[in-house]
Amino acid sequence: MAQRRASSENEVSLFPFLSILACLIGALVLIIVVLVVAQAGKAEGRTAEEIRMAQDYQRMQKEIEERKELDLILKEKLAELEKLQEEVKEKEQRYIKLRKLLDSSKEIKEQNLLISQQLQKELDSLLVEIDGLKKQQTESKTEIEKLLAEIKARQVPEDKKVPPVVVQPSGSGMAESTRVYFVECSAGALKILGAWGEDYRLGATAEIVVADAAYNHFLFEVAKDKNSLILFLIRDDGQGPFNNGAGRASNDYKIRVGKLPIPGRGQLDLALFDKYRGKIDPPVPGAPVPEPAANP
Repeated sequence: MAQRRASSENEVSLFPFLSILACLIGALVLIIVVLVVAQAGKAEGRTAEEIRMAQDYQRMQKEIEERKELDLILKEKLAELEKLQEEVKEKEQRYIKLRKLLDSSKEIKEQNLLISQQLQKELDSLLVEIDGLKKQQTESKTEIEKLLAEIKARQVPEDKKVPPVVVQPSGSGMAESTRVYFVECSAGALKILGAWGEDYRLGATAEIVVADAAYNHFLFEVAKDKNSLILFLIRDDGQGPFNNGAGRASNDYKIRVGKLPIPGRGQLDLALFDKYRGKIDPPVPGAPVPEPAANP
């Protein structure tokens, strides 16, 4: 019995360790749940308002595309109508000439009855053609009126247009000496925004970014000023273009870059950056692509 008591005295209770382990497992489960929820929210990526704006944008884009198609059809119809009007005018003038010739040339009638009959037949044919062309004119005008009415109905009301996206400086602002340049990143494209007074759009593949003369001219000139900053404005579908465009600027030209996600599809309003915006000379047409290594 004494030996049994000695063994009992040497036993270690595992209950405290199990309690700690249970707490750790509970904490880990809670962390995992929070991360999953956060990741799900990140995957959704947008607030309800941003989703609504994106849906409105897609709907309006569809209407704009449909309107472009209608505009194209309208132009074709107008060209067709103009051609018909010219044909009618030409036929009427020919009819008048033949009518005068037939009425005035009694000698022709007497000398050659066959010629007279042919002229009369041609006159009759011209009258039929003129009537047909005028009928086509009327039909074309009706179609054009319908197209114009449909185009007018598809115009996007001012109160339903996508509002502009106001781009704001982040944090406490930036140094007065900073010169900011903007590049918009969207699906498959980069757009330099007004660096030399006008926008410039290029494809966003790595091959194009490296070889595009205007984009590399832009980077070459911006790199001359160490106070320069290129701010990449990233649309929802612009992460890939950002990676290529910013990678070229940062890695090869050693330019300081920043990024700013842009919700929705509205026009960009950069007015808050006016005093910081930099300007460079436009690229020379036909100039070779500058080499980053040659940049001072």
